[in-house]
Amino acid sequence: MKTILTDIEGTTSSISFVKDVLFPYARRALPAFVAAHGDEPAVRRWLDVVATELGAACSDDLIVETLQGWIDQDRKHTALKALQGMVWKNGYGRADFRAHIYADAAAALPAWHAAGHPIAVYSSGSVPAQQLFFGHSEAGDLTPLVSAWFDTEVGGKREAASYRRIVDALAVPAGDVVFLSDVVEELDAARDAGLHTVLVDRRDDYPQPRTGDATGGHRRVETFADIGPDLA
Repeated sequence: MKTILTDIEGTTSSISFVKDVLFPYARRALPAFVAAHGDEPAVRRWLDVVATELGAACSDDLIVETLQGWIDQDRKHTALKALQGMVWKNGYGRADFRAHIYADAAAALPAWHAAGHPIAVYSSGSVPAQQLFFGHSEAGDLTPLVSAWFDTEVGGKREAASYRRIVDALAVPAGDVVFLSDVVEELDAARDAGLHTVLVDRRDDYPQPRTGDATGGHRRVETFADIGPDLA
């Protein structure tokens, strides 16, 4: 029975939701969030990570400015992702937004789960942010469908070693895992680790179809419905 390992942004959900809703929300809310919660250990831990990276004694204002700059750059930094997740938790809790999920993904995930396929998530967003995303989706709470969550603490998404660690954590053979992503370089790394791969090439996110050499040799689909029940 194949295990499904899926990305989120551009795969289960639109890139535009993350870039146009979540990122701007976090950017706006960070100053007030850090002012209110910066002394809490769970928050201070990540602020100190940023301060250490800056290499000097930093004010929280400078740390916040740095984080906002990283948001603008779409930097995949673990501290940023953790703090964004905390900010988004407040937003979800106030129902300021719900997470977008493509209708075909909302249909396929429970169908695969019902058929006995374990489902795991691997995203550059922190595990708490992933759980908030799936827990507050437009299709309702999808977290019961997911048995394992992975973020960049396991390693970068373009590194084969990250997928080997994930397979070890899942305790299944690499050949029994199918990784779904919209990023060819991530799929390359997963394939190097022995996983099966599927390029999710959605027209809403990628208006110019990626075909031929642009697929990197990975199986290409435009929706989860195209993958089929065998997941081969």
